[in-house]
Amino acid sequence: MKIQEILSAAPVVPVIVIEELEDAIPLARALYNGGLRALEVTLRTPVAAEAVKQIKEALPDAYVGTGTVVDKASFDASVNAGADFMVSPGVSTELLALAKSTDIPFLPGAATPSEAMELAAHGFKFLKFFPAEAAGGAPMLKSIGGPLPQVTFCPTGGISLESAPKYLALKNVVCVGGTWMLDKSLIANKDWQAIEALAKQASEVK
Repeated sequence: MKIQEILSAAPVVPVIVIEELEDAIPLARALYNGGLRALEVTLRTPVAAEAVKQIKEALPDAYVGTGTVVDKASFDASVNAGADFMVSPGVSTELLALAKSTDIPFLPGAATPSEAMELAAHGFKFLKFFPAEAAGGAPMLKSIGGPLPQVTFCPTGGISLESAPKYLALKNVVCVGGTWMLDKSLIANKDWQAIEALAKQASEVK
């Protein structure tokens, strides 16, 4: 499976936290029905890996990845859950070695241009940014052009116009933008219709 297929499945890759296993399928289905076929489940909760398994079984056409991969335990949890891709908010030497030992696409995260350059030097072609330099960074990057596709929507953080040229200097590297996160109260209230409506809005972001 190529990472391009995963990232082209939706213009937005939502990051979702599943605390109750019973929420996994209805939440994923609401996002999927809203037009988002690529989903990232964080490994912050004990049920996350099992949630990935259940979502993949219920929605075989969705691409389900895991985020917050920070060590060997979370890396192994992703592998055992059958994740389609993994995202790490920062990459250690250990994770770099693990990432190169698996066939599952790995998107290491970078918060600064220097970190991005270092990851590119290690041979990673697909990077995800977790910048906090400016609001609306992903749309801003699209507006100035360049090789960075807008595959995520980042309403609360992004890449500033000033720093963008440094990222754009990364030749042959596809850069994934920020993060789109749901209000946890919507999940707590099981307001699947509202979540689907928000997903539809996000899926129409150009």
